[in-house]
Amino acid sequence: MKVSIITVTYNSEKYLGDCILSVVNQRYKNIEHIIIDGKSKDGTVDIIKKYENHISKWVSEIDKGMYDAINKGMEMATGDVIGILNSDDMLEDDSVVDAIVDAFEKQKVDSIYGDLEYVDPDNIKKIYRIWKGKPYKRSLFQLGWMPAHPTFYFKRELFLKYGGYETHFFSAADYEFMCRYLFQNHISAYYIPKLLVKMRRGGQSNSNMKIRLRANRRDYLAMKKNGVRFPFLVSILKPLSKLHQYYK
Repeated sequence: MKVSIITVTYNSEKYLGDCILSVVNQRYKNIEHIIIDGKSKDGTVDIIKKYENHISKWVSEIDKGMYDAINKGMEMATGDVIGILNSDDMLEDDSVVDAIVDAFEKQKVDSIYGDLEYVDPDNIKKIYRIWKGKPYKRSLFQLGWMPAHPTFYFKRELFLKYGGYETHFFSAADYEFMCRYLFQNHISAYYIPKLLVKMRRGGQSNSNMKIRLRANRRDYLAMKKNGVRFPFLVSILKPLSKLHQYYK
């Protein structure tokens, strides 16, 4: 089984090396690492070139934002399954892709997900938040739950069938994507009770209250589009359901 991992970059020189090495160091070697750069102005491309022998495909060109770039990467992917690894994130250890492949082969599912840690950007041992998953039930979407997007891997054939990220949802595009796949189209999923990704803390959708409210509005529209009942209520439950993640 080939695993395609897509990393999108833009002025990502500070942490990109850690991201790439976390893929290089995987025990499982049938990995296609694709990097889509948005014409960075810093040393990002130099880092990509440094590790070029370990990168299957890369481009550096102007795009229309992160989700447009991810769509480009998925169109280039040739793996059996696809996952996203942000440029400042890391796979937790060298067994992550082994666990992903094992779950797909043994569970015979369309997608998998696992656990996520939010860590300090400069001290990854300092944990701020733990996104602990749970066994998959489609009905959990009605309570505002969703898998941790950076841990979500799915069969490439689903991209060909259901499409990529809808960029007009902006920061809610990842939620709309999983809602469309898991809730609207009933794809199967399996939870791996394992930490898969360390994510450096940050993110535009949570940087201030005004932006958070705008993101919540987009979550509501994503729910409404994909047939989630009582989308206004669920859009309120969604951020509330994450509060426990801040207690370790």
